[in-house]
Amino acid sequence: MQDESSRSASYTVACEDYVHVVEFSPFSCGTPVSLLAYGGNQYVVVGTCLFQEEDMEVEGVEFTVLRAFHHELRVDALAWSPESRLDRIPTIRFCTAAADRKLRLLTSDLQDRHEVKVMEGHASYINHLVFEPTEGKQIASVSDDHTCRVWDLDGNENTTLRLRSPGVSVCWHPEEVFKLMVAEKKGTIRFYDLVTQQAILSLDCGQSPLMSADWCLTNTIKVGAVAGNNWLIWDITRSSYPQEKRPAHIDKARLFKWSRANENLFSTTGCPGKISSQLLIHHLGHPQPVMLGSASVGAGLSWHRTLPLCVIGGDRKLLFWMTEM
Repeated sequence: MQDESSRSASYTVACEDYVHVVEFSPFSCGTPVSLLAYGGNQYVVVGTCLFQEEDMEVEGVEFTVLRAFHHELRVDALAWSPESRLDRIPTIRFCTAAADRKLRLLTSDLQDRHEVKVMEGHASYINHLVFEPTEGKQIASVSDDHTCRVWDLDGNENTTLRLRSPGVSVCWHPEEVFKLMVAEKKGTIRFYDLVTQQAILSLDCGQSPLMSADWCLTNTIKVGAVAGNNWLIWDITRSSYPQEKRPAHIDKARLFKWSRANENLFSTTGCPGKISSQLLIHHLGHPQPVMLGSASVGAGLSWHRTLPLCVIGGDRKLLFWMTEM
C-alpha cells in the first residue's frame, strides 16, 4: 500500500480513561452540532462535536461534554435513540449493553431527571443493539445466546428471533419499520419481517466467522461485512453471494461500517493486535484502501451523520479521521 494513504488522525480529543465504545448519533439533534457518546469501564460520556468543516470559527474539533453517566460495569455496546434532542427541551436517550447480559436504557434531561431502565432476558453476551429509527420506541439486540430480541422501552420483550449461531450485528431499515437485518457469526445475514417474524431474504458470506455487518442506510440494496480478514459487499437485488470480496487486514478484521455521507465509502478495523489497531477507509471505486489509520489500541468505530469522517476510541483519547469524498 502506498505510504501517502497512511496518516495519523485528523483530530483527537483527550478522555479520562480507555475508550471501549464510541458512537455518533445517526440522528439530527435539532441543532448544528452532532451528539457523540463514548464509554469505558464504569462510565458513559455524552457530548457534542462541531468540526472546522462545519463551522469556520472552529479550529479542528470543538468537543463539549454534556454529562458523564455512571455505568455499573464496562460498556460493551451502545446505541442512540432518535428521541435525543438538544433543541426545545433537551433529552438524551441511549441504550447500552454490558457483560452482565443486561441492556440499560438511560434517559436524561441533562438537569435533575435521570432514569436507568434495566432490561433482562439474554442468556449470554450481547454483541450489538439498535433503536427503531423512526420513533425510537423499540430496541433490537443480538447475542451469543443465538437470539435477536426486540424490546419496548418498558423492558418488555416483544419478539424473539431464534438464530442458528451467535448474533453479531443488527440493523433496522431506515423507513420500513418492520424490516430488520441480523448477521450471524456462522456467516449468514438474514432479513426478517417483524410482523410475521419470518426471514424474507438471506445472504451468505461463504466463510466464517462473520464478525460484523452493516446495512447501507443511504442505499439499502447494499450490505457489507467483515469475515476472516476480508471485507465483503452484497447487492441484495442480485445474489445471495457477495458482489465483491477483498482481504483488508493482516490479522482478523473486526468491524465494518458504511459512511452515512457517501454510499460508496466504508471503513473496517482490524482486531487489536500486538502493535496497533488498524483503521482502513475504503471507496468502492478504488482497489486499495483510500486511507489507513492506526491507534495503539483501538475500539469502536462510527461515522459522522453528514461528514465523511469517522471516529475510533483509543487509550484516553478519541481519534477522528476526515476523508476526502
